Amino acid sequence: MIERRFAGEPLQYIRRRTEFYSRKFYVDDRVLIPRPETEILVEAVIARAPQNGRMIDIGAGSGCIAVTVALERPDLRVFAVDASVAALVVAKRNRDAHAARVELAASNVLDSIDARFDLIVSNPPYIAEEEIATLATEVRDHEPRMALTPGPLGTEVIERIYASARGAMVVLEIAYGQTEAVRRVAESHGYRVDEVLPDLAGIERVVVSSPHG
Repeated sequence: MIERRFAGEPLQYIRRRTEFYSRKFYVDDRVLIPRPETEILVEAVIARAPQNGRMIDIGAGSGCIAVTVALERPDLRVFAVDASVAALVVAKRNRDAHAARVELAASNVLDSIDARFDLIVSNPPYIAEEEIATLATEVRDHEPRMALTPGPLGTEVIERIYASARGAMVVLEIAYGQTEAVRRVAESHGYRVDEVLPDLAGIERVVVSSPHG
């Protein structure tokens, strides 16, 4: 285990667990390691989701977002999708361990989903491709690349989320310095940014948006 850590493998993968929102979650190299910043995303959803609404988490990964929201807001009907079937195996393990009511499905964004939702939440891949080389070894060499970068701009998946949102409220985690780019994407699809929430370091991290009109 010490050798693996010295080689740069994240401690969470070595231990096969991490903590998120005061709960233990199983993680391995099939999924992104949950970050404290994402708890702010979850708090925004818990506070803003309409009573008895339908919510979908795009890019479920470990399932930490969907499972946490389902446990904190049992009135909601919670769905979660991921393009990676391997990631969904991890999400299912965490869903079952916490006895959370979350429906899982394989889908690249909402391509395979024919339904409407009141709220869409996502911690999408948002790092521009050229920035991958600058990341810490633990992230660059060990976490799944498809969960880190969507392409050259960093906003490709965000664009697809807004394009398929169908009038739902959209709550997203974003990268440092990405607010204005996301605002432009939202506007181009008939959405307005209602709030931008900072993380504990004061960095603009979570965008809350709704359709015009």
